[in-house]
Amino acid sequence: MRERRTKIKTGSRPKIEVASYKGKRFTGWLGALCALLLAGALVFGGLEAAVLAGAHDEINGEPEVMVILGCQVYDWGPSILLKDRLDEALDYLEDHPDMAVVVSGGQGPDEPTTEAQAMASYLMDNGVAEERIILETQSHNTHQNMTYTAGHLRSAGYDSKDGVLIVSNGFHLTRARMLAQRAGFEEVSTLAAPSSHLPSRLHMYVREPLALVKSFLFDR
Repeated sequence: MRERRTKIKTGSRPKIEVASYKGKRFTGWLGALCALLLAGALVFGGLEAAVLAGAHDEINGEPEVMVILGCQVYDWGPSILLKDRLDEALDYLEDHPDMAVVVSGGQGPDEPTTEAQAMASYLMDNGVAEERIILETQSHNTHQNMTYTAGHLRSAGYDSKDGVLIVSNGFHLTRARMLAQRAGFEEVSTLAAPSSHLPSRLHMYVREPLALVKSFLFDR
């Protein structure tokens, strides 16, 4: 009789597991995202440093003309930031009684008058003679402020080599100086007004680095 051979099962075959790449892909994307965020933070930090570097008074020689840049106007008068600019300008003009003044700013859809007219009224109410004031009433951004102001001054007989003193809040001056030079002003000085409204100051120091990039690339 043929013997039946029985195969003895000695154990199941070891299972081979293939390592999943899902976790590695996730880690790779996370690393790239972190690197991108870090690069963005570094770029923003550099731009913020440029904004802060320009936020101070810098008077070169004896400027011939003061240019006050406009800001929001309400039914009751200039906004706090604009009032800061005007008060800073008045302090300087008190010691420079022969200086011409350009007030630059058009009228937005939510403003009762042009920013230039509101600024001129404020200056005159505080003792600045009307004949010293030149109104630029068409601009709606800093690039236009400087370009249209340059045109007004040429019409009034001023030369681009005559020194100009730009008055604005500190956060605004790096960009204003760059755009003034692009508009043809050769000798640019700055007068930094405080920003006494804290929420506006914080908002502007976040916004201004982005505006600086925009102006650098497109405002030409």
